[in-house]
Amino acid sequence: MADAARLFLLVAVAAALAGRSDGAWCVCRSDLGDSALQKTLDYACGDGADCKPILQNGPCFAPDTVRAHCSYAVNSFYQRNNQNAQACVFSGTAILSNTDPSGNGCTYPATPSAAATSNGGSPGVDSPPTMGPSALNDNSGAGVLPVAGVAARLVILASSLMALYLSA
Repeated sequence: MADAARLFLLVAVAAALAGRSDGAWCVCRSDLGDSALQKTLDYACGDGADCKPILQNGPCFAPDTVRAHCSYAVNSFYQRNNQNAQACVFSGTAILSNTDPSGNGCTYPATPSAAATSNGGSPGVDSPPTMGPSALNDNSGAGVLPVAGVAARLVILASSLMALYLSA
């Protein structure tokens, strides 16, 4: 039984650290104010998200709220970065969801291929920065950057593997 539990834990850790989750969406947190979400929206749209659908007269303009536009933008950014979990951090203002946020004639891309760039490029966080301002307490007006990276995931993986080895 203990071996099965260790194997399950190892698989769960590996899946979490893989940085990918097909069929998942990235959405802005519902418990944050418009100021923090506007910074996230601005960053995502300025760094590779396809924000044309949330422009006035676009299929995803309604509802015309910062939260709705933020969620569309961060999801586009996340999908265009091959569902890299680090592309949905945004200093804690966005989260991954398995619930499709599409509705009211607006379809959120659910796969990287559905959000592919038309120019063949894929700007974004292939190597995400390890630091960025916190949208929750940053009053400088700076954009919100995704945080953490491969090195942090490797440290977590190594720690988990060491814990599993020592518990055997």
